[in-house]
Amino acid sequence: MLEKCCAVNLEQAMIDAPVLPAGISFFQRGWLSSNNVLLQDDEQAVLIDSGYWTHAQQTTDLVVHALRGAPLTRLLNTHLHSDHCGGNAQLQLVYPQLQTLVPPGHADFVFDWDPAALTYTPTGQHCPQFIATDVVQPGDRFAVSNREWVALAAPGHDPNSIILFCDELGILISADALWENGFGVVFPEIEGIEAFDEVSETLHVIETLNAKVVLPGHGGMFTDVYLALENARSRLSSFRKDPVKHANYAAKVMLKFKLLELQRISLADFLLWAEGCDYLRLLQTRYAPSLAFGDWALSMCEALEKSGAVRRDGHVLINV
Repeated sequence: MLEKCCAVNLEQAMIDAPVLPAGISFFQRGWLSSNNVLLQDDEQAVLIDSGYWTHAQQTTDLVVHALRGAPLTRLLNTHLHSDHCGGNAQLQLVYPQLQTLVPPGHADFVFDWDPAALTYTPTGQHCPQFIATDVVQPGDRFAVSNREWVALAAPGHDPNSIILFCDELGILISADALWENGFGVVFPEIEGIEAFDEVSETLHVIETLNAKVVLPGHGGMFTDVYLALENARSRLSSFRKDPVKHANYAAKVMLKFKLLELQRISLADFLLWAEGCDYLRLLQTRYAPSLAFGDWALSMCEALEKSGAVRRDGHVLINV
């Protein structure tokens, strides 16, 4: 079910499945926001990722409800895409003493706020400015409830992304490196940087962990890690054989993401927005140079309509 910009039943949004021990809460969100994971004990509370900015209040409500008056002490972003850190600023207002850790690579662009370098401008998305207090490096370890978590490099979807693993529990927080049915768009490929090999290497790292439970960045938690890895490798193989397939997938993801935010918009205005989106123009220039941009963007919208992801009512596009 897609998340709407309105109040939700907090008890339904908080999924504390039997496979998760006390002190670990998994908040499964709609596809506009990333999922969130809350790790807590009597002395600290650590939130992994904060969702998209339009749902920042919803993220805050989930956290406040779960903590029942206790403070959120640390916020850790697996990577700096807008759907994973868009709620940072709101949480920093609610919890002024909050420590916020971001991965290396783009950390300097947070310290000296640069929305273009952080990909918010070229993707046509938004992320309110927030403050990073430190960097989480691959190999860093921290403990909650005497359970150790380790940060591991997970390049591919994002060159600087990390995942988090607790060996004692066999729980993996996989961000967008592995979903039950795939993985996130390989954004370096949009920029002409080969990164499919990095996706493969990250999947290999995940396989060696022998995780029992995966808490992904999008979609539900899952336990059949072997099947998820098979699905991801099959998808990766199809992208390697046909890079245009990945390019079209990336374009449709960005278009759908914006529609998730707007819910409805005239087709003319949507195509105008798309024309100002640098990443979409990169995809068209690289993978469909024989088409005018407007014709190519319209074909992507028509593909979304055909798949049932959007509906057209006259000259208006409506998110489904």
